[in-house]
Amino acid sequence: MAPSKNSEREAREARDRLRRYNARQAVHAHQVTRRRRDNIIAVAGVLLVVGLATVTQVFYFTAGPGLPKPSPSSSTAPSSSIAPSSPPTPSASPTP
Repeated sequence: MAPSKNSEREAREARDRLRRYNARQAVHAHQVTRRRRDNIIAVAGVLLVVGLATVTQVFYFTAGPGLPKPSPSSSTAPSSSIAPSSPPTPSASPTP
């Protein structure tokens, strides 16, 4: 008995569905690995930028131009020659 055309067509359609299903599975697996790799690269890049910014800030304020200059008055004891300022005296004429 020869196979019917209907069963041949169904078998061909089943093979085609299976082939498309396997192709979709492979594409999905590739996308998952690519997303994971991209996320790892992005996190590493952000950590690198944050680390460089931190090192730059620390260097700038400890050894670079942002280093505070020591004032001469803070290194010596305050002298007693500076007299405290006296309060202002009231004027003789009243103001309206």
